[in-house]
Amino acid sequence: MTTPGRTERLVLAGVLTAEQVAQTVAGIAATQCPDGAIPWFRGHHLDPWDHVEAAMALDVAGERDRAEAAYRWLAEHQNPDGSWYAAYADGDPEEPTDRGRETNFVAYVAVGVWHHYLATGDDAFLDRMWPTVFAAVEFVLGLQQPGGQIGWKREDDGTPVDDALLTGSSSIHHALRCALAIAEHREEPQPDWELAAGLLGHAIRHHPERFLDKDRFSMDWYYPVLGGAVTGAAAKERLEAGWDRFVVPGLGVRCVSDRPWVTGGESCELALALWAMGESDRAVEILQWIQHLRAEDGMYWTGYVYEDDAVWPEERTSWTAGSLLLAVAVLGGDEATTTVFGGERLPYGLEPDCCA
Repeated sequence: MTTPGRTERLVLAGVLTAEQVAQTVAGIAATQCPDGAIPWFRGHHLDPWDHVEAAMALDVAGERDRAEAAYRWLAEHQNPDGSWYAAYADGDPEEPTDRGRETNFVAYVAVGVWHHYLATGDDAFLDRMWPTVFAAVEFVLGLQQPGGQIGWKREDDGTPVDDALLTGSSSIHHALRCALAIAEHREEPQPDWELAAGLLGHAIRHHPERFLDKDRFSMDWYYPVLGGAVTGAAAKERLEAGWDRFVVPGLGVRCVSDRPWVTGGESCELALALWAMGESDRAVEILQWIQHLRAEDGMYWTGYVYEDDAVWPEERTSWTAGSLLLAVAVLGGDEATTTVFGGERLPYGLEPDCCA
């Protein structure tokens, strides 16, 4: 059951009423398996990143036990090298369907764990999850390249894929800062992590050539801002420069710049990035636009092809609904969520003088 005192902050004019909040939270909860796994939707796969996104959404609605069960699932099914597989059939840990181990998927546990701690103040939870977070970060940093960027993944046979994705590395930058916050809280300094985060942030800000060219995708546009590597005037300049390429007024954000397809998840993440740089009014407007993706059951369609007036794909994902609740939560002033996505109280890495 959602906690009324928590869900009040999820009510936002033109976006969610109290009744709609409850319906959306219930939809995410219904997707969760008895062991805590949260697949995209029942019968589809679970990936670790989206699993955490949905767990954080449960936390902002006061569904503490459900969120903790989601993190317990990760702790119980972590691979010996600190990773998770990229996909599991309907969240079944015995049925991985993609045995690649993607670094940004693995790192995101640190964001969720820190968020849950901030929401609950549960030090025992943080103690239990610390070995999981530590092992995950060590796996990820094992693929950091000399230029600071993080290699995409390890294949099933252990072969590293050293090519780096800007979106993935930006998400990892955010996760490293949350991991450092956990370490700082526990009084267990991790200087190697600080250096790694500094090198990564420098690469994101100053060396786009170190990443694969994916600038057709809106995530590569806003994720350096969302992940906290690009801030202030540089963040504003970056978002303004790509606005007309990716934003479709009245509908949302294109996933790919040359496709007539707006997507809910990308729109909500852009709203989070806008809020982080002080553009709350535009963030609210984006969230209002995408209510055309809301389904009768309170969940959200992944996307809409506006040239064909067609919902596509025909799926309502837990993470799309989760990203909406997180965006509404920061706009409503939820302290745990504003801390995690605002970044003011997250440690920055150490950028060495030798960076070029």
